[in-house]
Amino acid sequence: MLRAGIIGLSQAGKTTLFRIMTRAHGASFAPGKPEARLGVVSVPDPRLDRLSAMFNPRKTVPATVEYVDTPGSIIDLLRAGPQSSALREVQALVHVVRFSGSEGATLSPARDIENVELELILSDLAVAEKRLERLEKDVKKKKEPSLEQELHVLQFCKASLEKQQPLRELVLEPEQERAIRGFTFLSQKPVLHVLNLDEKDAARTEAADGFVASAGLERRSRTAVTAVCGSVESELAELSEQEAAEFMASFGLKESAIARVIRSTYQLLGLISFFTVGEDECRAWTIRSGATAWEAAGEIHSDIQHGFIRAETVGYEDLIASGSLGEARTRGRLRLEGKDYVVKDGEVVHFRHSG
Repeated sequence: MLRAGIIGLSQAGKTTLFRIMTRAHGASFAPGKPEARLGVVSVPDPRLDRLSAMFNPRKTVPATVEYVDTPGSIIDLLRAGPQSSALREVQALVHVVRFSGSEGATLSPARDIENVELELILSDLAVAEKRLERLEKDVKKKKEPSLEQELHVLQFCKASLEKQQPLRELVLEPEQERAIRGFTFLSQKPVLHVLNLDEKDAARTEAADGFVASAGLERRSRTAVTAVCGSVESELAELSEQEAAEFMASFGLKESAIARVIRSTYQLLGLISFFTVGEDECRAWTIRSGATAWEAAGEIHSDIQHGFIRAETVGYEDLIASGSLGEARTRGRLRLEGKDYVVKDGEVVHFRHSG
């Protein structure tokens, strides 16, 4: 399951966003980490809804994302020691930034982003320095290539952090990546900056695009920006689906914060969805863009991956236009692909396998 950690300065709207994103399933405290709250949200996907209506399965299973809300600053979490692991286990960070287009506003989103970035960097620098202190002693005692490789990469990372450069901006070779993977450095994780707009600016989701250029964020690697209106979205969470749609329209909103934030996270991480369909179940699966049919099979079950024979694939639009899998096959839209076939976003896939 994709896991994202919500971070930000005090009063930025972190907890508000967490409640908005996880309203359907509630939240619970992370085991052994009482300060961290976990919540799971279903990924909105109209394509899955349409496929479910077509096949009328016993069960429809959307993809899910788990969000982690950790109160306090990054530095506070660092002082908590092992308790900060809840944030280190995520694949991406969602940084909530207070934003307003009001004249004379004292808010500075660009400054807030830099302050939180500095917290991430200082957190990682403390981890790197502590490990280097021990590692330098070990390398003197015994010559091991793996230890020397780790030492070299950590020294490279430390130099970057001391220049206040986040580790996500470093270009590392695969073996260098593996050498430091276990440290789960926070500044190495991709970041989605979520601008929290005032209610009067609710329809200005394009503010995110303008802010990217003004703050120089287009030059930042592995970062993205989107916008939500926390106060409006909090009210939406209490409404029925029809009432929510009417309420959104009154504010000029085309999609919910849930849909916008998840879509932006998928784009940031290079993730796509494929579907499996049938009378028993219609389900959405999340894979990285560029994944092969063999890798997609492993996302479902290792037995399917090991016994992989062929993948029957059909594009979502082709299937909808055909009206059924049988008709798609008749029209030549259903294809047989091998294990090296690269799965496309939205494809419906059936895996033929042995065992």
